[in-house]
Amino acid sequence: MTSRHDRMGYVVGHDDDIPRRIPLIQDMTLADFPAEIGLFPLDEVMLLPHGKLPLNVFEPRYVALVEDAMRGERMIGMIQPRDWPGMESVAGVSGSDVADGSEDPPELYSIGCVGRITSMTERADGTYGITLTGLARFRLLREAGVRRGYRVARIDVSGFAADVTDPDEDVAYDRERLLESLRRFCARQGLNTQWDALYEMDDATLLVTLPMICPFAKAEKQALLESATLAERAHTLRTLLDMAGHEPDEGASPS
Repeated sequence: MTSRHDRMGYVVGHDDDIPRRIPLIQDMTLADFPAEIGLFPLDEVMLLPHGKLPLNVFEPRYVALVEDAMRGERMIGMIQPRDWPGMESVAGVSGSDVADGSEDPPELYSIGCVGRITSMTERADGTYGITLTGLARFRLLREAGVRRGYRVARIDVSGFAADVTDPDEDVAYDRERLLESLRRFCARQGLNTQWDALYEMDDATLLVTLPMICPFAKAEKQALLESATLAERAHTLRTLLDMAGHEPDEGASPS
């Protein structure tokens, strides 16, 4: 069932006449996405459609981003910065931009993901703990300046219409082989995994959760984000797990 709107354009609930300012996630269409969005660039942090990403938000400009998002449609654009000579981990959760504005900010990848704030905790020190739920990927068209310290961009989600639908439950991939690749990867990396929880996940949930939590480098994360289908993502994920032989990353991670 789709939402209906009143004369002022507000979404009206299905069971009563109390208007909603923003639609339910399951009722969203491409028309509900903004043409311009605030960006949260983070290294090696990826949000996928239908995924959930917890974040600690403490830097003033990203606190401002959360506050501004809460005044609107509660949407934030998660995106990774490209490699940038001399870049240090100074911003957000794991670092992505220059903190003092004395340098040009790093170039961004062209594909990110729109997330909606679906939970938020305000702490006594003015920082936030939030959870973003992935809605749809976007293509970055151009940056549109800086607002209250954070970067703003014009985006296009029209090429990712399938992201706003329910994920396909029948994915053509070898689940057991993927999990075996994960076991070998975790053994090499010395990682502990909640195997019972993974085995209980349906295919769509597994192929959203694993790419987000695996400690891959930014280029590998980006390849997973840009995979056209769940089956392609599964193939890319298994390839990355099989190829991985590096030492465990020591950088920061989402909360």
